[in-house]
This record gives sequence, C-alpha cells and structure tokens, in this order.
Amino acid sequence: MSTQLTETRAPLVVERRWHPSALCAPESTSLKAFVTERGVLFNGDCLRVFPYIEAESVHTVFADPPFNLAKNYGEKVNDDIPDREYIAWCKAWLAECERVLKPGGALFVYNLPKWNVLVGSILTEQGMHFRHWIAVSIKLSLPIPGRLYPAHYSLLYYTKGKPRTFHKIRTPILTCRHCGGEIRDYGGHREAMNPNGVNLTDVWDDIPPVRHWTFQSRQRTANQLSTKLLDRVIQISTDDDDVVLDPLGGSGTTFDVCERLQRYWIGSEKESCDVIVERLSSSPLCPHDSEDFVEG
Repeated sequence: MSTQLTETRAPLVVERRWHPSALCAPESTSLKAFVTERGVLFNGDCLRVFPYIEAESVHTVFADPPFNLAKNYGEKVNDDIPDREYIAWCKAWLAECERVLKPGGALFVYNLPKWNVLVGSILTEQGMHFRHWIAVSIKLSLPIPGRLYPAHYSLLYYTKGKPRTFHKIRTPILTCRHCGGEIRDYGGHREAMNPNGVNLTDVWDDIPPVRHWTFQSRQRTANQLSTKLLDRVIQISTDDDDVVLDPLGGSGTTFDVCERLQRYWIGSEKESCDVIVERLSSSPLCPHDSEDFVEG
C-alpha cells in the first residue's frame, strides 16, 4: 500500500515543487495556451493574468512592451494610444511586476529612451532600486530631421532591494574588423588582462538585429529580439532553475532562452501565442552566437 501511495503522489510533488504553474492560481487554467516541462504560457492580456501569479514568487521579470509607434501587432493590440494612456498602462503592469518579484529580484524593461525615462521614475516611486540604464546599440530607423540619429534602445535594470543574484559577465577583447588585431583600449597592460575577457559595460554594441529568417519567425512580421540580449539578461540575474516572467511574450524569445538555459518561466501574450507555441514545439529557429563568459 505504501508503494502505491508513493507512485501516485510523486508526480504531484514534482509539479508543486518544480513547475512554475504551481505559482499560479488554479483559476488560471482556462487561460493556459501551452505548457512545457519548464514553463507555462497564458493567452491573454498581462493585466488579466497577473492577479493569478503569487506575490514574491519570481526571480526575474523581463518586459518588452509595444513602443506606441502605431505598429501593427494584430487586432488585439492597439499601438497608437494617447501618451497619458500609455503611461497609465505601463504603471499598472509595472506595479504587478514589483508585486510578483521576490525580494532581491530583478526587473528589466526594454523600451525607447522616451518611455524609459518615465518608466524609471515610476519604478523609483514604487521603491525599486536603480541598477543600470543600459544602452543597446541598434540602428533600425532612418535619421529624423532636426534631431540626432536614434541609435540605441534603453534597457532599464532595477531590483527589488539589494540584488539577490548578480553574475559578472566578461566579453571578448574587441578586434579590428580589417586587420584582426586587438583594439588596445584597455590601458596598454595586456599581461594584466583577465584571460576570460573584459568586464561587460552598460553600453551593449554587440547585440545583432533579428533580420535573417534563420533567427526570425515567418509568422510574425513585428520586431523580434535577439536571443543574445535575453541570454545576457538571464545570465546576469538568475541561477539554474530560477523562475523568469515575461508578461508581454511577443515572439517568445524569453521563453526560448529560458528553455536553453535551464530556467523555469511564466509568460503571457494576447496576440501571437501561436507563434510562440510553434517556436517552442517545432521551430528550427537558431539562437545568436554568444561569447560571453559568466563568472560565478
């Protein structure tokens, strides 16, 4: 009899202890769109999904909201609303991000500098701790008359108090694309350099844009993120088997990287769940190469 009890209860113990769906209220079942051994995807507006997620249950949140540039993301997403409405919407989901984060957890918000200036103010008012404004150098637009050429997106990095996890990352020494020799911007003391590379800075100019079909879903024409960006975010702020939340799933890059890096994940998306499901179940999409060296 004891053997039978062990056999029937074991899967339940695994589910409650290890699967991220255990962090979500049972009422959320009707919103589930896809489940893997490491993650659960909900089909719906993030503000509808958030209340089902336990407070202080997530180690890292990554959010890449629509930029309110009147792009076509589908019938369920309005990317052209008044500025005040956009900020009010951001404030609502940012408050939920803070609620579900564990003490010491990390929050990354990827957006235009125009919006992240205001997002940073909101997070500071919420009591979140500023860590970095990361400039992600990507030239995807045309020059704008009367203004500087916009050549970077902003990646805000905040934590809920003192960071619980921070892994130092080193990147390769830059080389000249013509001669292949090292660019000597490290002070001239080559023998003193760490063999694993130089310290990662808050300017990321090595994130490739997603343009080739090798890395991009054919079902989603809207912008898609490089796996290298998410790989770096997750490596910095989490350990194996930590839980990552992406409330605005997009093309599913966050979940793809979590699966590869052995992290658990929770996600929601109200427009392109089918793209994410295809990507996680059968898509041959390749990750971008990364030469990052993670310490610790």
